[in-house]
Amino acid sequence: MRARICGTGSCLPKLRVANDDLSKVVDTSDAWIRSRTGIAARHIVTDETTAGMALEAAKQALAEADMRPEELDLIIAASVSADRILPPLSCELQSGLGAVRASAYDLCAACSGFLFALNAAQAYIQSGMFQKILIVGAETLSKLVDWSDRSTCVLFGDGAGAAVVCADEEGVLATVQGSDGARGMVLACEGRPVNNPYVRHEAGNPYVQMNGQEVYRFAVRTVPASVQEALQKAGLAPEDISLFLLHQANRRIIEAVAKRLAQPPEKFPMCLEECGNMSAASVPVLLDRVNKEKKLKKGDKIVLAGFGAGLTWGCAVLVW
Repeated sequence: MRARICGTGSCLPKLRVANDDLSKVVDTSDAWIRSRTGIAARHIVTDETTAGMALEAAKQALAEADMRPEELDLIIAASVSADRILPPLSCELQSGLGAVRASAYDLCAACSGFLFALNAAQAYIQSGMFQKILIVGAETLSKLVDWSDRSTCVLFGDGAGAAVVCADEEGVLATVQGSDGARGMVLACEGRPVNNPYVRHEAGNPYVQMNGQEVYRFAVRTVPASVQEALQKAGLAPEDISLFLLHQANRRIIEAVAKRLAQPPEKFPMCLEECGNMSAASVPVLLDRVNKEKKLKKGDKIVLAGFGAGLTWGCAVLVW
């Protein structure tokens, strides 16, 4: 058996912040942001929460899959920005949905998180351990960025995407995932320091810090290679793929990957212009968008790929 995506959903905060809006609070401009990233706007939370957005996306995915929450065997939530350290985001989802039979856990693989969750779902289904799995990528990155740092704050947005994955004869054909922790500090965010009765450490920079050039070089080398590896495992060529749905980090990265795979840009839909980089939520939000726009037909072969902090990367080739 294989893992097949049988329902998708997504949720964005109601507040849309355009580049011109940002130019009023940080030294930047619409032209500067667009030319370097392709981003025109992003959605930022006000009264929403990571769990609330994840719950809405999950409900949509379950509705499309025509599945009751009580049928779920497992919930996997991917996030670097959950509302709480405890309880896990996945358990909040279990409670909110009423998925009383499901086991639940979180994973943290940053922008690759949704792909790591999908690959885990594939392994669970192939082993026969679980049959019906909800995977969610949800982020509130606006609380992790320094809103005075124009090199990072303009890049990120908040949101959530979800997919219901079911055991089927067709579905995921091949997966690839990897990590390079030796280069991990090129994209980093500090946690809370140790403070107890015996030691006290000063807090470091609590916000996302990024070496953009190094991340770019990593992405344009690693993503095409991982896609080619996954396609080879699946016995397919790039020409066999209907759509490549990549993590929405930067238009230049996506265009470079398309060029290296010798595929037309039309095969690489984007939502980053409207959503920015949503880390683990980027791929499932894009997937839900193309699904709702009826750009996917049953039997289409597609590629999903995530890449980012860690450094991590993940890729899946699947039949829709």
